[in-house]
Amino acid sequence: MKILANRNVKVLFGRAAGIILVAALFSAVIIQTYPESSILYIPGLILAAGIALMAVMYLYFREQNRIMEGAVTRIRDYIGGNRDARIQCDEEGELYRLFHEVNSLAAILNAHAENEEKAKIFMKDTISDISHQLKTPLAALNIYNGILQGEAENLPAVREFTDLSEQELDRIETLVQNLLKITKLDAGTIVIEKNLENVSEMMEDIEKHFAYRAEREGKKLTLSGDETTSMQCDRTWLTEAVSNIIKNAFDHTEKGDTVSVTWRQTASLVQIVVKDTGSGIHPEDLNHIFKRFYRSRFSKDTQGIGLGLPLAKAVVEAHSGTIEVESRLGEGTVFTMDFLSTV
Repeated sequence: MKILANRNVKVLFGRAAGIILVAALFSAVIIQTYPESSILYIPGLILAAGIALMAVMYLYFREQNRIMEGAVTRIRDYIGGNRDARIQCDEEGELYRLFHEVNSLAAILNAHAENEEKAKIFMKDTISDISHQLKTPLAALNIYNGILQGEAENLPAVREFTDLSEQELDRIETLVQNLLKITKLDAGTIVIEKNLENVSEMMEDIEKHFAYRAEREGKKLTLSGDETTSMQCDRTWLTEAVSNIIKNAFDHTEKGDTVSVTWRQTASLVQIVVKDTGSGIHPEDLNHIFKRFYRSRFSKDTQGIGLGLPLAKAVVEAHSGTIEVESRLGEGTVFTMDFLSTV
């Protein structure tokens, strides 16, 4: 039987059999020697044998519990980040076979993690190289386009095409920059440097960035929140995340619509909310908007490249925060970002 392959189980069965055998022999001796009074001794002998069996079983299960606790501790060490943590499995038996399989699983997970890490670094390096290689021709194209715009002052058709090419060049540059940022975040090569920052000041900086666009498109951008609210964050990266969400709001609103940014602080969290009165997000798209390069078949936006919201989500999560979205068609969209409060 496989169960008897375990040395501890063998010892348990051996001791139990020994106790039963000894009790049986003593019972036989008592019956042979004292047949009239054996009825007085046999119950006591059975009781003693039972106590001995209970003691043997207690010692066995205490040892098993110690082994299991040790295994649980090693598993927790592995979950906690110690990739070298392994369960001792030098004995034979079903339990140690299980431990061996757990160790094998840990080794497989380590191999997958190493391969994934290498793939991320390779992707980051590749995209970084490509982005750097693109900078020179993009800069040259921008210069050439600027020269053409200057020469086309009196040629409306040429001027129109040069303006369109400028927009496309800007899109390419934005795509390259966002790709580089998001792959660096994935590869863990960007360190989020947190400092105590005033949320109101950060939002005012963002408002200045979008003020011209809001005026040009006839939209309204409003800010509302406690001026004393502060949080531990990387100002540059968090500004990037909120800006991407506000940009998304502007991309899906019409003239006369409003984009509002509010923030509040409680004892446990700092919450930043971006709300718009735009077209809303189709229910079919709500579970996919944070996927990279996702394009909705219902969206009228033909300029987006599908990286702004995934980048925002990556930055928020890098701050140990969460981001949620609610939307109704024709009524607008609300993005809610929650961060643990440090005050």
